[in-house]
Amino acid sequence: MSPSGVASRLVPLALCVLLACTVANGDHRLSFSYYDKTCPSAQHIVQSVMASRVAADQATAPAVLRLFFHDCFVNGCDGSVLLDSTPSIDSEKDAEPNDSLRGFDVIDEIKAHLEQACPATVSCADVLSLASRDAVALLGGPTWNVELGRKDSRGAEKDAAETKLPSPKENLTALIDLFAEHGLDARDMAALSGAHTVGTARCRHFEDRVYGSEGGADIIDPAFAEERRRTCQAGGLDAAAPFDEQTPMRFDNAYYKDLVARRGLLTSDQELYGCDGPLDHLVEMYSNDGEAFARDFAKAMVKMGRIPQPPGMPVEVRLTCNKVNY
Repeated sequence: MSPSGVASRLVPLALCVLLACTVANGDHRLSFSYYDKTCPSAQHIVQSVMASRVAADQATAPAVLRLFFHDCFVNGCDGSVLLDSTPSIDSEKDAEPNDSLRGFDVIDEIKAHLEQACPATVSCADVLSLASRDAVALLGGPTWNVELGRKDSRGAEKDAAETKLPSPKENLTALIDLFAEHGLDARDMAALSGAHTVGTARCRHFEDRVYGSEGGADIIDPAFAEERRRTCQAGGLDAAAPFDEQTPMRFDNAYYKDLVARRGLLTSDQELYGCDGPLDHLVEMYSNDGEAFARDFAKAMVKMGRIPQPPGMPVEVRLTCNKVNY
């Protein structure tokens, strides 16, 4: 099937009541119909480029999805993670939690097509929001209506990126508290963590878990720990392993099945399940009901997309996503 054909299957069903809905986002309003008059082809362009790039390399999809998470958790969904360093900007790309981010070239390609079709209209923050939705759908996951109208920040917060993003070694209490700071509850956190049903992590982020220095032997399957130790021994700290070995590039509920089996790759993954914890019931439900996970994930992604920029923050619609306009 051609990229445009795949993309056409991903166009979400838009209900009239949803199209009329708006929600606050910093100093702006978000709307499902924000570009209907100013750039009616915007969603089709994003979908077409994403379909083409994911067809060529499936790893593009989890990379773009991760970009959206890392953007929204630092000063809201403002495209700040896309900015390069300049004499006046310390790029968030240079923060330690972001050192393995990729997919920037995909966003740049989408933006270039949009600038040809609708100059100075669609923000990079909105491009990233739409592309992350399509990334999930292209790997077999749910789709949803994306609220639009975000503006791009004119600065970045490298220091905030060092401290505001979840650590792969975070405990459950800290994870719940961190998500709560952004208006996301424990259920949102449990569902959004399911993004780890696709993609990979580097050994440096899971070696403590598989070598036994994080938690006890009762929270990791011994055979799984041995498999991942061999990964680290063979490739070093930058060796990558899939979050889910069975369907590493299919957006399904296998992540939660792995948690129940004590095969979560990161400490922060396995923290969601075990020892009669407060989220055990959700993990068990998602592991048995993929549709429930898909529904909750889609709802939580919309909710995360509403994380506002700080009031009064200088914003614009960038013409190029990696630099401010002037």
